[in-house]
Amino acid sequence: MFGLDKKDTRLLILVAVLVALAPFLLNPFPEGSAMAQFNAGYPDLMQRFVIFGIFAIGFNILFGLTGYLSFGHAAFLGVGSYAAIWMMKLLTMNVIPAIFVSVIVAGIFSLAVGWISLRRSGIYFSILTLAFAQMSYSLAYSVLTPITGGETGLQPKITDARILDGALAEGATPKANLFGLEMGSSLEWSVGGWLFTFNAGYYVAAIVMLLAFYMSIRIFRSPFGMMLRAVKSNQQRLNYTGLNAKPYTLAAFVVSGMYAGLAGGLMVAMDTQVGAERMFWTASGEVVLMSILGGVGTLIGPVLGAGAIKYMENILSKINKEILHQWFAFMPDGIEDILVSLVYPFIGKGWHLTLGIIFMLVVIFLPGGLVEGGQRVARLFKRKKPTTNTPDGKTTPAE
Repeated sequence: MFGLDKKDTRLLILVAVLVALAPFLLNPFPEGSAMAQFNAGYPDLMQRFVIFGIFAIGFNILFGLTGYLSFGHAAFLGVGSYAAIWMMKLLTMNVIPAIFVSVIVAGIFSLAVGWISLRRSGIYFSILTLAFAQMSYSLAYSVLTPITGGETGLQPKITDARILDGALAEGATPKANLFGLEMGSSLEWSVGGWLFTFNAGYYVAAIVMLLAFYMSIRIFRSPFGMMLRAVKSNQQRLNYTGLNAKPYTLAAFVVSGMYAGLAGGLMVAMDTQVGAERMFWTASGEVVLMSILGGVGTLIGPVLGAGAIKYMENILSKINKEILHQWFAFMPDGIEDILVSLVYPFIGKGWHLTLGIIFMLVVIFLPGGLVEGGQRVARLFKRKKPTTNTPDGKTTPAE
């Protein structure tokens, strides 16, 4: 299907089903129950899952295939966001032009950054990309204030030109839309104690993510992907064969930057507010964590890593002492206070501590990330394959 083999087709279908059923899968607990705190099926978080999944997929094309570790991918995310917001301010609030231009502008910028940074490899390449990202952040935060809005950022205003849109009514707020369908519009469905929300913006972003995921599969399975693996395996030996690896690594860098720009454009489509903080070095470090946590060099790993980190950031960080006291209220007062004191450092504002511990455990015990963990679990439950008899009476394992 679509040029994919059976294994990749099943993977693509699995991801599509999970994305389509996310409003149900992410809301397993009834509203108002003690466990409803762990529900993640609300629009803003579901959008973040798929958008940062795109960001991580693109980063994995560079890091997972070539081994080049970039600490500056947040720059392309920010450039794509600024390009998208200016399209909404000057042309139209329709998200299609904004997303398209964000990809193009991020690709051009990544071409310039990659052409310089790829003159070095290893830690020197990583430091160069980090320097470009921090320079971009500083320019956006202060020097280029007329273009970026500086500290306050940019957002659409009723006074903006928008040459393709009609005049808005007095007091109306410009809203991102897809040919009239507002990205913030949602449909709620109440079933018993459960409340499921179907958001237009989420499904638009989800469709884009599926297309991006499909393209990453094609890249991984293509001769281009094989060349990138050769670069990661032994670039010096590849050079001895007479092949120049630089055009391939530059192409991978640009493709990865365009994925980041696409994620930036979608972020604007979902939330029309852009600030320089998207280009800060912590955003670049976050996508590195996503890829390693999910599984570097795997297809679905970066998506899993992005989902895990964003879940902890938005769910664990909201748990406070009051909620903990409600959970442990059945315990005697002294034990209840002790348990709250023990658990609280790992949640709320301390959720980074939990993330750090999980990341450390994954690096030590699961170098292949969550994907390797899933494979180990699958092998535990996998039945032994039956044996077949050969003409001479001996048995051999079945294929």
